[in-house]
Amino acid sequence: MKKIGFLSFGHWTDSPHSMVRSGADALLQSIELAVAAEEVGADGAYYRVHHFAQQLASPFPLLAAAGARTSRIELGTAVIDMRYENPLYMAEDAGAADLISGGRLQLGISRGSPEQVIDGFRYFGHIPPEGSSDADMAREHARVFLEVLGGQGFAKPNPRPMFPNPPGLLRVEPYAPGLRERIWWGAGTRATAEWTASQGMNLMSSTLLTEDTGVPFHQLQAEQIQLFRDAWKTAGHEREPRVSVSRSIFPIVSDLDRQLFWREQKSTDTVGWLDGGNARFGKTYAAEPDKLIADLAADEAIAAADTLLLTVPNQLGVDYNAHVLESVVKLIAPELGWR
Repeated sequence: MKKIGFLSFGHWTDSPHSMVRSGADALLQSIELAVAAEEVGADGAYYRVHHFAQQLASPFPLLAAAGARTSRIELGTAVIDMRYENPLYMAEDAGAADLISGGRLQLGISRGSPEQVIDGFRYFGHIPPEGSSDADMAREHARVFLEVLGGQGFAKPNPRPMFPNPPGLLRVEPYAPGLRERIWWGAGTRATAEWTASQGMNLMSSTLLTEDTGVPFHQLQAEQIQLFRDAWKTAGHEREPRVSVSRSIFPIVSDLDRQLFWREQKSTDTVGWLDGGNARFGKTYAAEPDKLIADLAADEAIAAADTLLLTVPNQLGVDYNAHVLESVVKLIAPELGWR
């Protein structure tokens, strides 16, 4: 059994070829797609976070709204760039959104991807301390965030508060029970996956790894997942971790599918240069169902993960993306034993 959700970057453009022309369109359609995903039997609605771009950025109002409109599916991010975050304020927002959803948040966080602007986190008031990098700062913000989510009091109460305080040190409110165990780290390397396990976070791996050993993407990602599981066991955590992978999967079952994705039927892994080093990008899966089922059955990383996030072309609109989700959930997943 695998949980299957969508991952949307929430692009918008005023191009006449886009169904998403504005920020309002992107946000409202993201909510509607979460509703549609629940209706077709998918398990999750996940959103990417990019600052200074015409894409989804501030996730918590969106997650709270989607939580209020749905009742079953998981709601998450993939991923929040922790370089930009005030961890205590983030804990308040996350706690509120999780309570609104009834405890369905699954938050992916990370150091983040290459930015639209130079050191954009500085505009948000976050500057790495002397001698540390922006990646160090992201991990420190994550450490504080995770600690606060534990729910222990740490702040000394005012002896003359506006409202009566409970005894002892105070914690950030609202507190969301169990949210600490539903935090994921977006890991781009095998070493980062092992660090993720040591911190007791779930592993989120995308269609991109910021390293390359010459083996196919799915095999490198499967190795990353195994290293994560081994490190988790070594760390002695009591609960079972979760692992997600992202894929672009398009069953070709209609003339429109064929028109949009026939070129992707020959897609292969690509290797590029990203953030000062080699990176390997996974291919797109697009084919008629029988061919697609055979191709996906050979994907070692999907086999090793418990959660599959389908990256969706959100500018094609809610109806089309709901069609893609339904095709995967009802035509592909049962044949592969995912359902």
